Amino acid sequence: MGECSRQFRLVINNTAQAFPPIAGVYLITDQGDNLVERVRTALVGGVSALQYRAKDKSRETLLEEGRALKQLCKRAGVVFIVNDDIHLARELDADGVHLGQDDGGIAQAREILGSGRIVGKSTHDLDEAFQAEREGADYIGFGAMYPTDSKVVSHMPGTGGLAAIRDRIKLPVVAIGGITTSNACRVIDAGADAVAVISSVLSSHRPDIAVAELKLLFNRTCPYPRGSVLTVAGSDSGGGAGIQADIKTITLLGSYAASALTALTAQNTRGVSSIHGLPPSFVVDQIATVLADIPVDVIKTGMLHTAAIVSALAELLTERTVYIPLVIDPVMVSKGGTTLLDRDSIRVVLDQLLPHAYLLTPNIPEAERLLGRAIRSEADMEQAARDLHALGPANVLLKGGHLTGRQSIDILFDGYECREYAAERAFTSNTHGTGCTYASAIAAFLAQGEPLRCAVEKAKEYITDAIRLSHPLGKGHSPVNHFAAAQHGDRQP
Repeated sequence: MGECSRQFRLVINNTAQAFPPIAGVYLITDQGDNLVERVRTALVGGVSALQYRAKDKSRETLLEEGRALKQLCKRAGVVFIVNDDIHLARELDADGVHLGQDDGGIAQAREILGSGRIVGKSTHDLDEAFQAEREGADYIGFGAMYPTDSKVVSHMPGTGGLAAIRDRIKLPVVAIGGITTSNACRVIDAGADAVAVISSVLSSHRPDIAVAELKLLFNRTCPYPRGSVLTVAGSDSGGGAGIQADIKTITLLGSYAASALTALTAQNTRGVSSIHGLPPSFVVDQIATVLADIPVDVIKTGMLHTAAIVSALAELLTERTVYIPLVIDPVMVSKGGTTLLDRDSIRVVLDQLLPHAYLLTPNIPEAERLLGRAIRSEADMEQAARDLHALGPANVLLKGGHLTGRQSIDILFDGYECREYAAERAFTSNTHGTGCTYASAIAAFLAQGEPLRCAVEKAKEYITDAIRLSHPLGKGHSPVNHFAAAQHGDRQP
């Protein structure tokens, strides 16, 4: 759970320092406008270190901008490092400096900055890495991994070069050069302790989400249970859906499950006989108490029951200073037809909660209620996914199980393109808990360090198997088979 990539304790001049380890997302500034505000947003996503890299700016501008960035980092508990300029680092009282191969020696930097400061060094091969280690660097930058537009790349050892030096270097390794959410997994798998990024974060419409996505990828190096998910949902006394299905799924797939109840239901496979909602203040207290202690990687919501609970949850998320990806399964109606979210609550979901969503996962009836129109074809689904995205979620997965046809097709829209996920349709009534299970599986795989597209693909395979391997249980809509699906193939952690 939480951050568990290779952990290093910085020891500078033989004195242990209070700096966090150089690990995770190492953000380097660009030359664009509104830098301070963009960095402010990025820090919310979970940046571990910020490197101030400025070109062609006056000394006055460097000091003003640098001081603003230093203050942001101090409040966020983020290491603040100046690129190349040792004297600027001293004037800004930076936590350290990062040196290129031609920017002076490590000993000189320590003499100017004084004791207790971090000094990093750019390297391109094993010899340079060994040299930096001998000279007393606290970490090395290594690359380039891929071509980049930020500078001319003359050395590109790539992930192969990184893997070759990883076990021979004791220092934290920051991989640099052309790293994005699309290729960062390969870099982390090759042994990077941190990834240096610029445009993939600072040019993003949502820098906080871009950072959070990269940060989660480092969980792929964790032992099991890998990553943690907080599910906020109603209880299903029959055990097939709701918070019970969430916890089963998250646990069986190898993540840690925490929970916050919104309502108690008396139900079985035939339907819901009664609902007892919990006070919104108690729902929020459950969530806040968990978040104050347990390092939650992803929050997943199911049945939220009332407008007051939805509003209270949205307010709590607004007040948080650290972004946690939120997967919203907009549970509205039970399999037996009982309304689980009234019309007033739907409006609050649209206005207050959807803008917080990392991923929204409606089925077709839910999407129709959110949009107020019918969805009858795959073309309708694609347009609906785009329209739902315009309401605020960063990503939308529209599930097509309610359409007819040989295949069940889901559509993921990330704001740029649509991607289809298809599976052979199983003609069975054993589908109780399908939506809860699918969304929880996605949340678990995200928490384990899978990129969104891969997380959805793996979750689609899991829910397809859970339906296919289900057995009749009870006299109504039987639940999916969480256990058998988790045992199938190579899913067992």
